[in-house]
Amino acid sequence: MTIEQPTTINERRYDLDWLRLIAIIILLFFHTGMWFNHWGWHVKNNELSYSFQYWMIWSHFFRMPLLLFISGAGTYMALGKRTPGQFRKERFRKLFIPLVFGMLVIVPPQIYYEHIKEYSNYWEFYKTVFNFVPYPKGSFSWHHLWFVLYLLIYSLIALPLLTFLRLDKSKKFKQKVFSILSSPAGLLFVPSVIMLVSQIILRPFFPEETHDLIKDWAYFTFYFSFFIMGILSYSNPKLWIAIGENRKPLLIALVVALIPFYGTYFHFRGLIHFPWSDDTLETIFDVAAIFVSWFTVITIIAFAQHYLNKPHPWLKYFNEGLYPFYILHQTVIIAIGYYIVQLPWGIAAKYWTISFLTLISCVGFYLLVIRPFNVMRFLFGLKPKKS
Repeated sequence: MTIEQPTTINERRYDLDWLRLIAIIILLFFHTGMWFNHWGWHVKNNELSYSFQYWMIWSHFFRMPLLLFISGAGTYMALGKRTPGQFRKERFRKLFIPLVFGMLVIVPPQIYYEHIKEYSNYWEFYKTVFNFVPYPKGSFSWHHLWFVLYLLIYSLIALPLLTFLRLDKSKKFKQKVFSILSSPAGLLFVPSVIMLVSQIILRPFFPEETHDLIKDWAYFTFYFSFFIMGILSYSNPKLWIAIGENRKPLLIALVVALIPFYGTYFHFRGLIHFPWSDDTLETIFDVAAIFVSWFTVITIIAFAQHYLNKPHPWLKYFNEGLYPFYILHQTVIIAIGYYIVQLPWGIAAKYWTISFLTLISCVGFYLLVIRPFNVMRFLFGLKPKKS
């Protein structure tokens, strides 16, 4: 099977659209799982289970990197024939407006349910949002909308690169990037080693236990690497083809990387035992996690080229609704989940009920409240509906 390469700057990549849909669905199931695993979160079920963590630990290291890679490619497409000024205006409308609206309207219910026993009603709590005291000491936060904030910052930082890649004089640069990354070894290890070095340099200054998404330059740099790789990969048709052609070696490398990743993780869960110190094993896990993150993302991208680059009549409707869905989903999971977890049900029944009701609620809200009205479309970062 041959790979369809992007021949024009505005050509639609259906595989990226499908992957965006799949990534958002993974987020839905992942954040619902946060009710029931042993990781810290805003709210928790009374009964917890380690079984969620065995699949969530892997998805934790590739779900957002995959979205950021796709967003990098999408940002390159979004520049189109726009001038830098037009691009900044488009980013402001699409990202900054929903971020502010989300922080004032969408996110506060999450904090309310976390502290619901401290207030007699929601409106008593909501007044505290406008004290503008950052969470967790106060009620002002972006919570899951950190992703929107990062995209806004990344887009502005990357604008000179985006502009350069559309110029004829970028051909030599693109050829150099292709020569470095076109082989399986280059695709696998050049980006991942750069990510690893950035974490070795920055992580001592930003330890994970003090993780703050706006102040943590280690995480900021790590995620930015995926965004940049999305731009570089999509802007270079030859490199895009090379990614797909090397899909089998990429898959083999991913499977190999998962061995130390899960081996050390199972050690800390007490399922297997290694004769090394916990510090050594934690280092092995942290290094393996970086390689697993990149190997998973690039492998998914490679296989999607061959199996998902197909149009569907509903795909454009799905694609438009994914951004509002992302903005809404975590708040709906917490709001619905707060009442579901109080029922005398088992974990499986609660998990699937929260997931299904969240899916139905977000889709219904989008179709009935957001999609038909230009005011709501504006607040959720969508283009106005043509009359």
